[in-house]
Formats: sequence, C-alpha cells, structure tokens
Amino acid sequence: MDYCELGNMTIPSVNLTSTPQLQILSLRENVLTNQDFDALQNMTSLVHLDLSDNNLNLVPSRLSNFKKIEYLDLSDNVIRGPIHDVLKNMTSIQFLDLSSNYLTSVPCSFGGLKRLVHLALSMNDFTLMECSLSTILTNLCRLKALYFSYNKLGREPLGDTKLSGCITYDLEVLDLSNNEFSGHFPSWFGRLKNLNYLDLHSNFLYGSIPSSLGKMSKLETLYLSNNTLDGNLPNNIQQLTNLTTLDVSFNKFYGALPHSLGKLVKLRNLDLSNNYFNATIPQTLGKLVNLVDLDLSNNHLDGFIPQSFCQLTHLWRLNISTNKLLGNIPDDFYHLVDLSYLDLSSNRLDGMIPIMHGLSFMNLSYNHISGSLPKNIGNKMPNLQILLLGSNQINGSIPNSLCQIELYKLDLSKNKISGVIPNCWRNTESWEEINLSSNNLSGVFPTSFGNLSSLSWLHLNNNNLRGRLPMHISDLKKLLIFDLGENQFSGSIPLWATNTFHSLQILRLSKNKLSGSIPSQLCRLASLKILDLSGNNLVGSIPKCIGDLKGMTNGKSNNESLRLNFTFSGWSYEDVKQVMKGREFDYLKILEFVVNMDLSENKLVGFIPDGITSLIGLHGLNLSHNCLEGEIPKMIGDMKSLESFDISHNQLSGNIPNNMLSLTSMSHLNLSYNNFSGPIPQGYQFSTYDQYVYADNPNLCGPPLLKCPGDDSHDVSGRGFEEDEDGKEDRLEKLLLYSVIAVGFATGFWGIILVLVVKKSFRYACFRWVEDVTDMVYVEVVIKVARMKKWLVRNHVQG
Repeated sequence: MDYCELGNMTIPSVNLTSTPQLQILSLRENVLTNQDFDALQNMTSLVHLDLSDNNLNLVPSRLSNFKKIEYLDLSDNVIRGPIHDVLKNMTSIQFLDLSSNYLTSVPCSFGGLKRLVHLALSMNDFTLMECSLSTILTNLCRLKALYFSYNKLGREPLGDTKLSGCITYDLEVLDLSNNEFSGHFPSWFGRLKNLNYLDLHSNFLYGSIPSSLGKMSKLETLYLSNNTLDGNLPNNIQQLTNLTTLDVSFNKFYGALPHSLGKLVKLRNLDLSNNYFNATIPQTLGKLVNLVDLDLSNNHLDGFIPQSFCQLTHLWRLNISTNKLLGNIPDDFYHLVDLSYLDLSSNRLDGMIPIMHGLSFMNLSYNHISGSLPKNIGNKMPNLQILLLGSNQINGSIPNSLCQIELYKLDLSKNKISGVIPNCWRNTESWEEINLSSNNLSGVFPTSFGNLSSLSWLHLNNNNLRGRLPMHISDLKKLLIFDLGENQFSGSIPLWATNTFHSLQILRLSKNKLSGSIPSQLCRLASLKILDLSGNNLVGSIPKCIGDLKGMTNGKSNNESLRLNFTFSGWSYEDVKQVMKGREFDYLKILEFVVNMDLSENKLVGFIPDGITSLIGLHGLNLSHNCLEGEIPKMIGDMKSLESFDISHNQLSGNIPNNMLSLTSMSHLNLSYNNFSGPIPQGYQFSTYDQYVYADNPNLCGPPLLKCPGDDSHDVSGRGFEEDEDGKEDRLEKLLLYSVIAVGFATGFWGIILVLVVKKSFRYACFRWVEDVTDMVYVEVVIKVARMKKWLVRNHVQG
C-alpha cells in the first residue's frame, strides 16, 4: 500500500489500523512525526516499511515489535543522536537505510543483524561510535552493499577499518567516500574479490596504490579522486579487465601513463585529470573503443594528440585541457560523430579550427590556433551552444553564418579578427555571453544586438569601433556586464543606461571620445559595482546623487547569477581592466570582489559630492586628471574599504582630513598636483607614504615634507636627515627592504599555494585575502621601521 506525498494528512486520517495483515507500506515524502508512528503499532505483519523523507526525530521505539520486517527505510528524516538497541530484535531485516539523518553512533548490536544484505548509513555525523565499523561488519556474512559516505570520522586511518571474516566473501558495493579517512591505501582491499563497486573519493589517503588492487578482478567502478595518492599508476591495473569507470583525478600521481591502460577495453569513463602525469599520451588509449568520457586535463602531458583517438567513435566528452600538447588537432576527428564536448584549451596547439558536426561545446582558447573562422560554421556546426576560441591567433572576419547558431556563450577575444561585426543577430533567447574584446574590429555597434534579449555579458572593449553609443538596446534588460572601453565611440552617454539596465553591475565606457556631462539618471543603476568612464572628454560636475549607487555600499556582488558564473564557471574566461593602486590590472574571474569607480582623465569641474562617501563598499576611487575644486569630503573616513584613492592633478584645496587615518586598508594614495595646505596627518599608513604622494602642493607640511611652522617635534628636515644620518639611514633602509621582501615572499608563496590547492569555490576569495594580508603586514613593518628611524635620529640630535 502506497501513501506517498499525502501532504499534511496524518496516519489515522487514512485509517491504516483496519489492515493489520498489511505487509507492504510506503509513507515516504510526508511530514510524519514519531507521534504519527504510534498508529502503526498493531501492524506487526509488515515486511516492507518505507518512512523515508519525513520528520521523524528518533528511531521509533515500537519498531522492536516488528520482527517480520525485511525492508526498512528511514532515510531523509531528522533522526538525531545515537541509535540504541531498538533494531536488535529485527533479525529478519535484509535492507536497512538510515542515511541522511543526524545519527552520532551505530550500536554494536548491529553486528547481530546477520541477514542484512544492504546497509546504508551515509550522510550522518558518526563521531561517537560505540564499536568500530569493522567490528560491526565482521559477522554480516550476507552483506552485499555498504554505503557509509559523507560522515565525519576525523582523520581515522582507513587501515584501522579492516574488513575481515565472512563479510569479505560476498561484498559487492563499498562506498566510504567523503569521510576524512587517512593513511595509506590499505592492502586488505585485495581480499574483497567479489567487489564490483569501490568509492573512496574525497578522503585523505596518501601513498601509492598497492599491487593487491590487481586481485579485485570483478571491479567495475573505482573512484579514488580527491585524495593525495601519489606514485605511478601500477601496471597491474590491466588486470581489472571489468572496469567500466576509473577516476583517480585530483591526486598527485606522476610519471607516464601506462600503456597497459589500453587493455581495459570495457572502460566507458576514464578520469585522470588534475595530477602530474607527464610524457606523451599512449597510442594504446585508442583501443578503449567503448569510452564515452575521457578527461586528461590539468597534467603535464606533452607531444601530439594521438591519431588513435579517432577510433573512439563512442566518445561523448573529451577534455585534454591545460597540458603541453603540440601540433594540429587530428583531421580525422570529424569521425567522432558522438562527440559533444571538446576542451583542448590551454595547450600549444596550432593549425585551423576543426569542423565537427555534433559538438555542442568547443573550447580551444589559449592555444596558437590560426586561420579564419570557417565561413560555413553555422551550417556545419548547428548544435554548438558554447564556442570559446579566445587568446589564439585567429584572423579574418566574423562570418554571417555565426548568427544562425543559437549559442549560449561566444568568446573570440584576444585574437586578430578584423572587419565589422555582422548585423544579423536574430531574435533569440539563447545568447547570454558575447566576448569580442581585444581584436581589430571596426565599424559601428550592430543594431541587431538589440534582439538578444537574454544577453547578460557583452564585451566589445579594446577594438576600433566608432560612432555614437547604441540607442537601440533597450530590450537587453538582463545585462550584467557592458564593456565598450578602449574604442572610438563618440557623443554623449545615452539615457538607456539608466532606464533599462536595472541589473547592470559593470559599466565600462573608458578610453573613448565621449563628450557631454554624466547624466544624473546614472544614479538609478542600483546594482552597479564597477563604473569606469575614464579617458573621455566628459564635462560638467559629478552628479550629487552619486551616493545613490547602492551596489557600491557593500563589497560583494548581490547578484547570484553573476557570483555563480565568476566562482564556478571553469570555462568562462571573464576579465575586466581596472586601474587600481596606480596600475592597470586585468581582474580575471574575481570580479565578485572588486568594487571600483574611475572618472579620471576627463574635464569634470565642481566639488567632489559629499554623497560619494556613502559608497562604503568602494575598493578603488579614481578622480584624477580633472578640474575638480573644493575640499576632500569631510566624511571620507567612513569609506573603510577603500584601498586605492587617487585625486591627483585637480584644483582641490583645504586640509587633508585627519579621519583619513581610519582608512587602514588604503595602500595607494595620490594627492599630488593640487592646492592642499596645512599639516599632513601622521600615523598608521600615512607614515609609509613618500613625498611623491603630495608633490606640487606647496602649502602642505609635515613628514615626509618639510616641518610645519612652529612644529618643534619635527627638528630635522628630510634633507638634513639624510645628510646627518647616512650610516643609520642605510642600515634601516636595508632592514626595511629585507623585511618587506621576506613578508612579500612568504605571503605571496602561501597565497599561490592556497590558490592552487584549495577548492575552486575558495580560490578567488584567497586572492583578496592574500592581498589584504600583504597590505596590512607591509604597513605594520614600514610604520615600525619609520618609528625606529625617528627615535634614533632624535637621540642622535639630543646627544
């Protein structure tokens, strides 16, 4: 009897008590609690009971009366704490599933359930085990399947979980993944001669694979990924002739791939990615004619792509990216009619772009691919959804046939493509990302881009596009990134940027020939994170409403789709140029952590609006090379996230606010070529800035410039300081230099290690953390040395 998904209906409401002889009952996917279970107490004839996906918080005590039960499923509940001896009398049970609960231990009495064939205990919290797992399992002679993944065992050596006795005879499925097991790969696995499924991925196993693995001749599936196993793949792996899936990715294996892999002819899935394999890819892999998925990415493989790969006619996915492969892509690849996913990026491949009819995903970026885009690409590759060809040497023009494909992503950036952008883009909801940046494209912005209503990322920067900014893209309401920087666009900023793009997070119009004023309607872009209008001919004042840009009031992206793409999209090569700390950077795949405003190199006049200090999430603010006047806003000290602040080459005046001392994250400051006056604030990071920060402000005084009038504490000018203290100065500067080098090396080294080792979802946060730590330590070191220097000079003068 099946009463699945009854909603809020209770057991009494379905009147099950009138069927005491019922043998099979399923109540899964309801909201049953332990109180509801009491209504089943007289149904002792049950043989099959499914209570999965409910709200049970304890193993019902009355289950001990159900002695005939052979099948019991209590998975996906909220059962907490230890299991007591409730189940020990259920000696007929064969199938028991307690996975996806909050159990902390398994009683030793489980060892008495000798008819168990299937035991699932995954996704619990087994931190208080009464008996070791091996003790419980030793006498379960009929057990064929054990699922014990995603538990928290705290680096328990896997060798201590030694399976022995009769359990080794019939066990066919063993899943111990995601448990933090440590130690060497145990040799006792060789005793499990009937095992066909073994999953040990995501533990802390190390060392080499023992030769005893070759004795598991019935093994069909082997997952060892995400450990720290090393050494060569053993040659006796060829004895596992029944393998259909082999995954040893994310380990530290090295050496050449064994030619004996070619004897595993039943393999359908082979993943050797993210290791240190080197040498050439053996031709024998072409004998694996049943392969569907082959991943050799992120290794050190060199040489050519084997011609024998053309025999893998069942291959659906091929990834050999991030290696050192040379030569052309084999001409006969077009025989791989089932191939849908091809990733050969980040190698040294050359030659032409291959035409492969069945592909939906092609990534050849970061190679030396040359020639032009095939003119008939739209007809020959109609199934393409993602085409990534960035950072190659592709020339020629963009063919009109490309408009015929309903692509999801297109990246042709950083090539040598010339001509105009085709104006043939059809009204479709498929297109989401287009990147044509860093080419030699000319002409005007194509009007048909306005038909791509689902477009979220559009990069046309660093080309030779001209004309006025487009007025016909008001339907692109999903746009998140709009980058037209480094072109020849002219005219004023249209109002479409304010009336339509409510989700826009990055707007770059820098280094064009734009004129007119910054429209106040720009302040309505509440999601904006990066605004770059630098290097134009904009006039007028900065809008007073600039503080209304709510997206700049915190340091992280508030748009989930943008965040997910930046964090997890391994094939999305997203970068934006930004001037930070006086230098231009390409922020690659870490845009979630960058909040920046750049209005520099224009002809802006008037005051800096007080409201700009409301943008407390800004990391960089550049207003340099304008004609701004007045004072620095008094509340500048509120912008605690500010790391780079450049207002040089203006006509600003007044004092430097003392509350700027609270901007402890600020490692780059430029106030030069203005009319500031009065004393320079002293302390914290201000002690680290040199005189160039304040250049051509004749009325400024105090260190590192000349002393202020009447300031007796500053007895020696910077010049006299150098003349009188040459020996001490040299020693202190050397100490400073060596300290900074040591700090920089240590922080940079461990930063790189973190970026390479930790999971992808943490890599980009590590970039920002490393930079913050570097800046903080640098400031502390420089301040301490500067104070020491002043103390020595003072003592010398007094002496």
